[in-house]
Amino acid sequence: MIDQIFEKFDGAFAENTIRAYRSDFEQYSKWCASKSIPPIPATADDLAMYVDELSLTCKSATIRRRVNSLGTIFKLSKNPDPSKDPEVILALKRMHRRIGRNQKQATPLTHNHLERLLSNCSDDLKGMRNRVLLQLGYETMRRRSELCAFRFEDLEKTNDARPILHLRKSKTDQESIGRAIPISTALGELIEMWQGKISARSGFILRAIDKHGNVSSSLSPGSIQLILNCLSDSATAHDLGNTFSGHSFRVGVALDLLKRGETLERIMIRGGWKSQDSAVRYLQQLDFTSA
Repeated sequence: MIDQIFEKFDGAFAENTIRAYRSDFEQYSKWCASKSIPPIPATADDLAMYVDELSLTCKSATIRRRVNSLGTIFKLSKNPDPSKDPEVILALKRMHRRIGRNQKQATPLTHNHLERLLSNCSDDLKGMRNRVLLQLGYETMRRRSELCAFRFEDLEKTNDARPILHLRKSKTDQESIGRAIPISTALGELIEMWQGKISARSGFILRAIDKHGNVSSSLSPGSIQLILNCLSDSATAHDLGNTFSGHSFRVGVALDLLKRGETLERIMIRGGWKSQDSAVRYLQQLDFTSA
């Protein structure tokens, strides 16, 4: 039955979203099997008990995501959705009181850190790719999957010769309306130089490079964190006390913009946030980030 449900989701959600929904439902199904209860239809008491048990081993953000995923699956499959019932709401409140609700924020990659990482880029093909990644991530403030989705065809120039990149789709734009993101002339030229260096007429801008220097056709979003932390020297890592992640660009640039006096509204536009709460979560680290 669950396979039939997810077949209906195909095309309505991003592949990563469907994959996450399926994983969350499978975790819930395993728990239900251990209790000898059916996963569908779900009851408020069962879902509340699931939350209570998850709070003993999982982070609050993980638990909230799983409950939200299950609610979506129940609702769109025309089954009762108890995720908003009082029993579940109270279970979530108990969970927050027990383990808190703050989730670990990505280490900010501010402009100072950007310069240090750029200085660590080698002079070979991989170093050039890494410079493109760093500048692209910092200037566009995009998520790692969105960075990896940029194509050479997305680079254009406005009537006044200013370079822009077309963002075809984002986490908050599942209908692919798209938007144009202004970038610096330096980044536009760097992308064109990179395109010429790898002799690519089209295709993804960011690409994996193996130890023999062979360039693939794309770069996995999961590789971005590895690249950033390989570029991070010991002094940088010691200063930060943490490692970079795929969201580090967004956090770092948001903090840089706030320090420069930009309004929350303009920061939200740059980062593509639709909710003030989401943007503020990034800015809460301001006091803990070096200027």
